[in-house]
Amino acid sequence: MSRVIVITSGKGGVGKTTSAINLGAAINFFGGNVLVVDGNLSTPNIGIHLGSPEVPINLNHVIRKKADVFEAVYEHESGIKIMPASLSIKESDKINPEKIGEIKKELAKVSDFVLIDSAAGLGREAISVIKMADELIVVTNPEMPAITDALKAIKIAERENKEVLGIIMTRVKKNNIELSPETVKEMLEIPILGMVPEDENISRALSMKDAVIHTHPKSKSARAYKEIAAKIMGVSYDSDKDKESIWARIANMFKKN
Repeated sequence: MSRVIVITSGKGGVGKTTSAINLGAAINFFGGNVLVVDGNLSTPNIGIHLGSPEVPINLNHVIRKKADVFEAVYEHESGIKIMPASLSIKESDKINPEKIGEIKKELAKVSDFVLIDSAAGLGREAISVIKMADELIVVTNPEMPAITDALKAIKIAERENKEVLGIIMTRVKKNNIELSPETVKEMLEIPILGMVPEDENISRALSMKDAVIHTHPKSKSARAYKEIAAKIMGVSYDSDKDKESIWARIANMFKKN
């Protein structure tokens, strides 16, 4: 049975799209059949992140019943299946975001795991995607404004009777300024699925139009996303055994210089 998991957040800029892509890549790494859908109809980024900004048939066509779901699915060279949304403002203006829920059953036929990157914030578009979820993951940063907005997203999920699998904390620096995991867990009353460290390799992966799971598989951020995916899938993963060797690190330092 397919699992439709919506990746959401209370605000933009917290790493929601990056998390959706890398979770998809990590699930694929463990042998899972996964589809990543760009449910952010107004400002879609999945295609841009993975080097497919414009495709002949996209999610917008499917919602408007101009195409079948399978026609809008594209396979990245890594093996991840993606469904981009249209970058056209005219196309997004034609879409009623509440219609996206009507294609849930068709999406579930494509893959065992369907990850949907929702719009940022908590407007009509984001809530429409939340409503179609089997499960939700909330992405946030360890700072008070982001945590406050994440709490709002959780409350909306509860109102819609949606299960929240947990929190992904991104851009974690582990300094004495940011909120501790214990404080975040106490405030949100939701399990923390994982903590993704601040990592410049994520920006490098973006410039390479790929997931950090593929471009820097042994980086701290890649291992963090693999840990989260392993939890979701119920498989074992030892991140310590996946660490980059000291010699590889030294070689990479010379590459950077």
